[in-house]
Amino acid sequence: MAKNLEGKKCPKFSAECTSGLSLSNKDFEGKNFVIYFYPKDSTPGCTTEGQEFRDNYKSFKKLNTEILGVSRDSIKSHENFKSKQSFPFELLSDPDEKVCNAFDVMKLKSMYGREYIGVDRCTFLIDVNGNVLKEWRSVKVKGHVEEVLNTVKNLT
Repeated sequence: MAKNLEGKKCPKFSAECTSGLSLSNKDFEGKNFVIYFYPKDSTPGCTTEGQEFRDNYKSFKKLNTEILGVSRDSIKSHENFKSKQSFPFELLSDPDEKVCNAFDVMKLKSMYGREYIGVDRCTFLIDVNGNVLKEWRSVKVKGHVEEVLNTVKNLT
């Protein structure tokens, strides 16, 4: 069972991301931000989720909210994915799972009868004070970004 982070301080994180940047939670002080975890670049569900965040990015920005995507893929993979999909937000590379573990998003999965530990699709909304306002675990892509955006709209 994943730990509940709602109402707690955002876990500290720092990692390399696209655009040659290194980002940490300190970079988002004074802003709301959405950090979403996804299993793998360029797969159908992850692409759709990223596209929906992309298509709603301006609405999030108007509400003083930044977006950050995270997976275990390499910077090179992220750069290709970001470029191909025209994502206006950064993708954080977490090959050693430090950020994933800080947010407790690694879980036992099963595919074709084989069990493995993988990234559970999760999203976290962090407020301007660095607190986790809302978490969504084991996300289904359809309608998810709209739900996150509506939650952000209700903050103001």
